[in-house]
Amino acid sequence: MSLPLVRALRERPIALLWAGLATSAIGDQLFAVVLGWVGTGLFGGDAGYLGALQGVVVLTVALLAGPFADRVAPRGAMITADVTRAAMLVVVVLLWLHAGAPSGTMLIAAVVVLGVAYAFFRPALQASLPSLASSPASLPAVNALLDTTERIARLLGPGIIGLLAAAIPLVHFVTLDAVSFLASAAAVVGTMRYRNVPHVLPPRGRLVTELGRGFRAMLRIPVFRKLLFTAGLINGVWYGVYFVAIPLLLRQDGAPLSAYATVISAYGAANLAGTLVIGSRPLSRRPAAMIFGGNLVLGGFMALIGFAGMLPVSWHAWLIPLLAACSSIGGPMQDITFATMRQIVLERHELAAAVRAYMVVNNLGLLVTLLLAPWAFSAMGVAWTIATGSLVLAAVAAAMLWRSRPLMVTYPA
Repeated sequence: MSLPLVRALRERPIALLWAGLATSAIGDQLFAVVLGWVGTGLFGGDAGYLGALQGVVVLTVALLAGPFADRVAPRGAMITADVTRAAMLVVVVLLWLHAGAPSGTMLIAAVVVLGVAYAFFRPALQASLPSLASSPASLPAVNALLDTTERIARLLGPGIIGLLAAAIPLVHFVTLDAVSFLASAAAVVGTMRYRNVPHVLPPRGRLVTELGRGFRAMLRIPVFRKLLFTAGLINGVWYGVYFVAIPLLLRQDGAPLSAYATVISAYGAANLAGTLVIGSRPLSRRPAAMIFGGNLVLGGFMALIGFAGMLPVSWHAWLIPLLAACSSIGGPMQDITFATMRQIVLERHELAAAVRAYMVVNNLGLLVTLLLAPWAFSAMGVAWTIATGSLVLAAVAAAMLWRSRPLMVTYPA
C-alpha cells in the first residue's frame, strides 16, 4: 500500500505543481544563502535589516492588497508573481556582473520586489489547493507533499552551494534562482490542462471591512486565534537565528560559506523526514497540541544552538548542524496541521484572506525581531541572543500548549 504522499503525487496537476514549486524553492534557498552570506559581509550584524525590510514589504502588501488580489484569478496571480521575481533577479545578475561585486542597493531592491511577489503568490497558491486536490481527505498529503518542496530545498540548495561554490561564481546562483521561477510559472500554466480552479469572489464590502476579512476568519477558530497571537514571535526568532545569527556566529569562527550551507542542509534533511511522517498521518483532532508542540521543539533546540555557540569552536562544526536538524522537526508539525485545517474549516472565499492575515502577523514579528537583533547582538553577543530569543519562543509555546490541552476539533465530512 503506497504512502498518501505518493498517491497525491500520482495526480497530474499536483505532480506538475510540486515539480514547479520544488524547482523554485531550491532556487529560493540558493538566493537565501547568498543573501545571508553577502548581506552579513556587507552590513555585518545590521544584515538583519534586510530581513526586516522584507517583512515590512510582505506585511504592507498582505495587509493592503487583499481587496485587489482577491479579484485576480489565483493561477494568474501565481504566474505573474513568478515572472516578476525572475525578471528582478535577472536585473540583479546583470548589475552584479557589470559592477563586479554586489551592492547594498542591489540587495535592497531585490528584497523589495521578491517580497511583493511572494505576498501575492502564497495566498493564491493556498486558495488553489482545495480545487487541485482530488478530495478533502487528500489535503493533508497534498499539503505535506507541497511542503516537501521547501524542505527538500533546504537540503539541496545549500548542498549545491557547498559543492559548487568553488567552481561557480556566487552571482550565478542568483541566475539559477531566476530560471527556477520561470520553471515554476510554466508548471502553474501546465496545471490548467487537468483541473479547473474556480475563482470564488468574496462578498464586496467597504474597504475597512475587506481589509479585516482574513483576521475575522482566523479569530473565529480558537486554534487559529492562539496561533495568530504567537506566530510573529515564532517566525521572527526562527528567521533571525537561521539567516542572521548563525551566519554571524560562523563568520566569527572564521568558517567558510560551506559551513553555513551544512547547517541549512542538516536542517533541511530532518525537516523533510518530519514532513514525510506527519503528512502521512490523518489530521489530528487535537491540532493545537501538534502546532504548539512543534513550536516547543523548534524553540528548545534553537536555544541549545545558542548554548553550543558558547562552547569551544571545535565543537561547532558538528554540534550546530545536529541541533539544527533536531529543531527542524517542529516546522512540519505546525505547518502541515495549520494549512490543512485552514483549508477544511474555512469558507473557500476566506482562504486567501486568512493566509494574508497570517502573513501580516508573521512579518510584523519578523520586522520587530530583526530591528531588535543588532542591539541584542551588541548587548549580549550572538550566542546569548540566539539562546535568549529561542527560550522566550519555547516558553510561549509551552504556555499555549498547556492552555490548549482540552481543545478538540470536529471536522466536516
